[in-house]
Formats: sequence, structure tokens, C-alpha cells
Amino acid sequence: MERGEFTHIPVLFNECIEALAIKPDGIYVDCTAGGGGHSSGIADKLGPKGLLISLDKDDEAIEVCKAKAEQKAKEGKTWKIVKSDFSAISTVLDELNIDSVDGILADLGVSSHQIDTASRGFSYAVDGPLDMRMDDKQKLSAYEVVNTYDQKKLEEIFRLYGEERYAGRIALGIVRERQNKPFDSTLQLAKSIASYMPGKARYEDQHPARRCFQAIRIEVNHELDSVRTLLQEGPKRLSKGGRMAVISFHSLEDRIVKEEFRTLQDPCTCPKDFPVCVCGKVSIGKVLTRKPITASEEELKMNNRSHSAKLRVFERN
Repeated sequence: MERGEFTHIPVLFNECIEALAIKPDGIYVDCTAGGGGHSSGIADKLGPKGLLISLDKDDEAIEVCKAKAEQKAKEGKTWKIVKSDFSAISTVLDELNIDSVDGILADLGVSSHQIDTASRGFSYAVDGPLDMRMDDKQKLSAYEVVNTYDQKKLEEIFRLYGEERYAGRIALGIVRERQNKPFDSTLQLAKSIASYMPGKARYEDQHPARRCFQAIRIEVNHELDSVRTLLQEGPKRLSKGGRMAVISFHSLEDRIVKEEFRTLQDPCTCPKDFPVCVCGKVSIGKVLTRKPITASEEELKMNNRSHSAKLRVFERN
């Protein structure tokens, strides 16, 4: 796939549209515009007084969404595109003079386009430069992480962000190997990671480098910090009855979403044996998904990347 041919199959599309309970005259924010799949679906539900704001820090995604927004404008839709990390949602809304919104959607997955485009360096299956930047204007890339982080730091991110049980021996292997020649390609790194692992670990259901590539990508893009900030700032900007829907793709993100939503629903920090609450922390809403919504059998057959997707929904009081 050539750079610029931005395609992405929106995961849990119908479930997201239903979860947002879109009002024709409402204001909605798609925090991860990507190829505009979810955004287009939201726009289709809006009337002439409605507003959609789509955020992304990927220049290619921005251009694709702008083209789609122009088409929707001919149908009387108002769709604003803003280049921004979703952690800055409050700043974006302040700059647009918007106090509150009726819905927020965040798809935390890497887009199919980013994975499939070799030059973006996200994939361990096709050769490309060690990049992994969602915003190619930022300085830190996978190359710097792999070739300059010390052994302790590499082990830490592999263990924390990749939940890689062989983090120590992989970090040691990388540090030793890069002394002879820096790592500069995805396949070179993926092959080396596999070689550092015990034989049995190389024949698991998933690629042996998958967890480490995930960890490096999270480190490069500060993903978990951004998610936490979004989950702390976004719900505050919801109007009464407004909803926030978040799709996560790995256990680290899902755990953060689950815990943040639960805290918003029940923020009390008083000991359980206290007869009344004295901490003064008040619930601002409720979690609508006791268990996360997952892909249907039909969607799994059409899009295998949806198999790990989990959708959780929060509603503001």
C-alpha cells in the first residue's frame, strides 16, 4: 500500500454509533479520526445544527478526513478537523469556545493504514524503518528507543508496556547486538527479538516480537499517558446525559479505561466501614457497560483485527 492511500475498517462501528445515542443537534468529538470511518457514521446522524469535531495527530489521517468533511458539507453537515493529540481535548474545545459536548468517541487502536504502510515502521511483518511515530513531526522514534535506551530502561518498557516475560534477555540481546551495528529496520529487530527468546516461545500463536513492538510503540507515542489524560479530561466536558465511548485493544489500555470509568462512577475514598462519606468526592455519572462490548462473529470474520477490541461506555449525570 502506498503512502497516502489511507484505508481503515472502523471496529465495532454499529456498537459505537448506538452507544453514543447521537442527537441530530448535538456536539460530538471523535478523538481518533483515522480514516474517518467512525466520524462519517457520526456525521450521518447529525442534522444541520449538529457539530462533529475530529482529532488526529497523523497528517495523512487529517487530509483524508478533510476530503470526507468537504463531501459531508455538501449534505449540510458541519464537521471540523483538528490536528491534535486527544489528550489536549480540553484545549481544543476551549479554542472552539465549546463548554460541553454530547458525546466523545476514542478508538485507541493503531489504524490498519499505519500498520500496513511499511514506511511508517509499525509492523513486524513487513520491512520498514524503525519509526512508529503517529505524528511524524515529533523527534522521538522507535530508532532512538531501540538504539539509545539503556538495558534497564528497555527491559522496563518491554515488561510494563508489552507484558513480555522475557523482557530481561531481550533487552540484553538488543544492547549487545547494537554495539556492532545499530538497528534500523523492523524486520531486523523482529528477527533479533525472536532469536533472543527460548525456542518454545518462538512458536506461540502470536509473533514473538509482537509484545515488544507494542511496548516500543507505546513508549514512542506516550500512549498510556495520553489515554489517562483523556479519561480524566473528557468526561468533565460531557453535558448531562452525554456519553463517552472508548475502544481499547490490549489489557493495559482496557484496565485504565475500566478503572477510570469506575472511579468516575464511584470516586469515594472513605474506608468501607464509614457510615457516611466524608471525603466529599461525588459521582459524575455511571458506567453503562458492566462488561465490555466485543465484536460479533460476523465482524470477526470480516475484520480479524477486531478480535481484541473492547468497548466501554460512560454516561454523565
